Amino acid sequence: MIRKIIRKTISVIESEQNASILSKEYVLENRTQEKKVLELIKKLQPYNVGKDLIRLGAKRDGGYLVPDDLVEIEACFSPGVSTVSEFEKDCFKRGMKIFLADKSVDKPKIGLNKNNYHFLKKYIGCYNNDDYITLDSWVNSTKIKKNKDLMLQMDIEGAEYLSLVNISDDLIKLFRIIVIEFHDLHKFWNKGFYDIASVCFDKILLNHTCVHIHPNNFEPIDSNNGIEIPMAAEFTFIRNDRFSTKSYQKSFPHNLDNDNSNERKSILLPKIWYLQ
Repeated sequence: MIRKIIRKTISVIESEQNASILSKEYVLENRTQEKKVLELIKKLQPYNVGKDLIRLGAKRDGGYLVPDDLVEIEACFSPGVSTVSEFEKDCFKRGMKIFLADKSVDKPKIGLNKNNYHFLKKYIGCYNNDDYITLDSWVNSTKIKKNKDLMLQMDIEGAEYLSLVNISDDLIKLFRIIVIEFHDLHKFWNKGFYDIASVCFDKILLNHTCVHIHPNNFEPIDSNNGIEIPMAAEFTFIRNDRFSTKSYQKSFPHNLDNDNSNERKSILLPKIWYLQ
């Protein structure tokens, strides 16, 4: 199944790179039905689960809203090392062990003694080699106890979809809170991309519930057939056993939300993402 999905994804990428030579008929055949796009957006509609949201990390880019339910989370796994690691530093201050991974940098700028975090110079992906490692292999390579709750915070520039499709059910259940920046969301309209993205989100939603979405204003809002989709957005999920009641969250933005960049136009989460 995974190999089939990977081959399909590669085919999608190759098709997009050669879009200029595709026929109009081919493009139409590979366009996602509007109904399916709306169904996926509806699945991701955030819920209020009775837990306040708090902000960890930077005031702007690199800061995320998470449920105030962090006690006894053993470790934060954070692939995708940015120029700042304020989120991970805040997790450390709350008693979590910190694990970071990124092939593109030599070391993180986290402002902690190197004995207080673990850094792996590899990309997170859907297979293992000298440059890539899967989430399962990475977590299993650490000395984290298998019965402890974890947090996953991930910003890996589009590689998140296949990395999460590839994650084991046992591992994803260990993540009490998942915070991910999803990229290229406007490509839901591409059937091949939609197929991968829907499998990815369904896998998360099997055990977790979305509690917050924040569009990244480094990218604009895409509008297609009147359906507005942020090209990149930060999603926060909490594991379903951590709450007993839920209702749709109908007010955005949250008062702790901030633009990722103060040099770009502010954008708001389109209402279709929380008022369907």
